[in-house]
Amino acid sequence: MKAPKILPWIAKKAGISEALALKLWRRAAGEAEALTGKAEGSEYWGLAVERFLDLAAEEATLPEASPDNIIPAPRVDWMWRHQSRMSLLSLMAAQNAYRFWQHTWQNLYLPKAMQNRAA
Repeated sequence: MKAPKILPWIAKKAGISEALALKLWRRAAGEAEALTGKAEGSEYWGLAVERFLDLAAEEATLPEASPDNIIPAPRVDWMWRHQSRMSLLSLMAAQNAYRFWQHTWQNLYLPKAMQNRAA
């Protein structure tokens, strides 16, 4: 299993080492595989990355991870969630346009008898 290329960047932003980030990634990927039952697909990757961000954020907030003289890095999990929501917006818009087109087609062109069977 390959780790995402953004892993070192997230580790730096969370204030943790790359080795710890790799361990957290492996844990998140294992949990995602256990939940989805497969090690590929968009559901698996989305769950694995989301879980990894949660684990990295938890690790960054631990007292051992940030000594008193270092300011903890800002959390980056919100950015991933926001990007996921934004990518889903275009899919929702396409789905709504399709439903509108299907509803219009049924109301304008299908006879009343066919509309009852289609619904």
